[in-house]
Amino acid sequence: MVSRADYAGFEEPTWCKGCGNYGILNAVKMALAEQEIAPHQAIIITGIGCGSKLPHYAKVNGLHTLHGRPVPVATGARLASHGRDRGRNRAMHILAVHGDGDGYGMGLGHFAHAARRNIGIVDVLQNNRVYGLTRGQYSPTSDPGMRTPTSPEGALDGPVPPLALAITMGATFVARGYPGQLRHLVSILGEALHHRGYALIDVLQPCVTFNRPSAYDFYNPRVYKLEEAGHDVTDRTAAWERSLEWGDRIPIGIFYRTEDMPSYEEQLAPMGASVPLTATKIAALQQEMM
Repeated sequence: MVSRADYAGFEEPTWCKGCGNYGILNAVKMALAEQEIAPHQAIIITGIGCGSKLPHYAKVNGLHTLHGRPVPVATGARLASHGRDRGRNRAMHILAVHGDGDGYGMGLGHFAHAARRNIGIVDVLQNNRVYGLTRGQYSPTSDPGMRTPTSPEGALDGPVPPLALAITMGATFVARGYPGQLRHLVSILGEALHHRGYALIDVLQPCVTFNRPSAYDFYNPRVYKLEEAGHDVTDRTAAWERSLEWGDRIPIGIFYRTEDMPSYEEQLAPMGASVPLTATKIAALQQEMM
């Protein structure tokens, strides 16, 4: 039996007191343990950012990549762990854990293509709507008018709508969590860990140092759970409309989910498997290259 203690790390987190990443770290460890996934059965791919230090604080396979590149590395890990005799291989669970600047800025193209390919990874985006590690510049999800060292007169850009974009690109599991509702976030992660294909979890991650206007006092009175509002997770149009709701009420939970699409890896021959090339196939390939 797997317990959260099995994921206890050897280092103490260095995040600011009250940072939402503490809740995300606990939620990830709790979800993995509750789903009976042992530490050797999971790998967490991270980029560059405050939250990307998460594997330092948990006993789990971890790999740092370049800024904006966790998703392609996680894709490679997913493909490498796929095997013919195991079909949809869940012996290894692949998670990408990174921030909004990493995933929706430098990595936006990777995010969009992972969604349309339906690659079998869990993509956890720690969305604090600011660049925290580099001391508070505005990010791809910051509000227009946000004043920062890089936008002293207020940010001019409109924010990236990650959930709407994921749904538009064909993602088969789209959700939003909030560490202020820890058990709810754990439940979403548990569902995502057993999803067939790409699962996005955008996490509202309060940054109590560089984005205080969007910390717990902002989210606590606004968030509401989609399942309590009677939302139908199979209705893609309704999910897209809900994903754009922001202001006095902010929905959290699973927006859209479908198991009708095969995952990307299910459609590929396993790594290392021999695929016979007949004379007809070789001629066709040569014709394509001309």
